[in-house]
Amino acid sequence: TEAIGLYNLGQSCCLNSLLQVFLMNIRFTGILRRITVPSSPVQRRNNVPYQMLLLLEKMQCGKCKAVGPTDLACCLSVHRVKLFVQHDAAQLFLTLWNLLKKQMKKPELVEELHDLYTICIQEHLACQKCSFEIKTNSTMLTLPLPVLDANSHRMKTLEESLQYFFHPEELTGQNMCFCQQCGRKTTFLQSMKLICLPQTLTLHLKRFCFERSSRTHKLSHCLTFPQELDFNEVLTENQCQADDSEKATWQYELFAVVAHSGSTSCGHYCAYVRSLTEHKWYCFNDSEVCQVSWDDVKCTYGHSNLYWRETAYLLIYMKKHPQ
Repeated sequence: TEAIGLYNLGQSCCLNSLLQVFLMNIRFTGILRRITVPSSPVQRRNNVPYQMLLLLEKMQCGKCKAVGPTDLACCLSVHRVKLFVQHDAAQLFLTLWNLLKKQMKKPELVEELHDLYTICIQEHLACQKCSFEIKTNSTMLTLPLPVLDANSHRMKTLEESLQYFFHPEELTGQNMCFCQQCGRKTTFLQSMKLICLPQTLTLHLKRFCFERSSRTHKLSHCLTFPQELDFNEVLTENQCQADDSEKATWQYELFAVVAHSGSTSCGHYCAYVRSLTEHKWYCFNDSEVCQVSWDDVKCTYGHSNLYWRETAYLLIYMKKHPQ
């Protein structure tokens, strides 16, 4: 009945934050509860969906303020997920999701998991000398959104970052492509078009960038994000490749924020999650859990001169009116 924390096992704040985001999502736990339980003890110990289900049930007993995700962490280590090291939340999210998908034996659950999280886009390449075009459909688990433009100017809002991601780019000079129709390299226009958005949408703010010295630098300037997000208002007609019934579902509410504080070499993660049953915001900081306000969540917008403060890194939105 209460939000339960997860004990830090040693630099496991990133894992803890992502687990809270997964397990507070009732659509995800609805899939998790229908998995096939592995037959042997060894298979059960090494099965990520099953260990995640056991952790969920342990948390829902509600007998203590926090539980230890030790068995799940040991299971992940079998699958080459390193323990006691700093992780990148976007990379670890992808790793966890792939392990879940790989180890769910029921095809219908794999399909549900895929539909719950994956984004479908079309990459469009058009020769600027003739009518030759290449269209390729692909799926993504997160939208990797830049926080700087090509001229290193800072994005100020999430909407601005989304518009930039889907803005067409002219490929010239060394970036020119070979045109089969022209028989030579020509200037191409590259664009991304949105085909389908999932029930649970994960946006990755690319706040970590590589400098020429090969050091990773954190971009912590302020970038605002809304509680409600309508892609029909953000993107133009040319940036969408979907019918009206699909676009009618592109209205979202913010569900969770995975925030990073500190530097790239010495940092900490926590998660802000809105309960889908109580509609209240909670801050999950390892074993400490407390109710917070929207103003507290807005503190993760970022600040230019305070890189050690909490800064939003992953934004998770949920459809307001799913099909």
